[in-house]
Amino acid sequence: MKALLVALLLMASPALAVQPDEILSDPALEERARDLSKGLRCLVCRNESIDESNASLARDLRILLRERLVAGDSDAEAVDFIVARYGEYVLLNPPASGSTWLLWGAGPLMLLLAGGLGYGYLRGRSKATASDQTPLSSEEQARLDDILKG
Repeated sequence: MKALLVALLLMASPALAVQPDEILSDPALEERARDLSKGLRCLVCRNESIDESNASLARDLRILLRERLVAGDSDAEAVDFIVARYGEYVLLNPPASGSTWLLWGAGPLMLLLAGGLGYGYLRGRSKATASDQTPLSSEEQARLDDILKG
């Protein structure tokens, strides 16, 4: 029973898509590459890092990142090289600057807007009076009573 539980837990862990032929022989460089690739978005899969994606473009990005690290680039230089080539969209967590301010602010702004609209709607409903409704005529009341008696 315990073996089954362990097997299920291992299957539930995220599978990394890094192929054996991509892994660098230097463990320190490989660790840097893995850390950096977790922050880069697969352009095919959208919300998956290139470390998790099996797409061929993600593989190309993993290889390119490793090539830049082997060439002697720092972490920032390697990421900047990829961002210069593919744009800020390749970053899973883009910095809040320039064109991304709108993206970062849109969520809280929409929440405030929805809260204000909801508050205004509820406030207007509480001020509505029941006197706006006209009472039923005697004919309408009789018809309603017939319908309810069934």
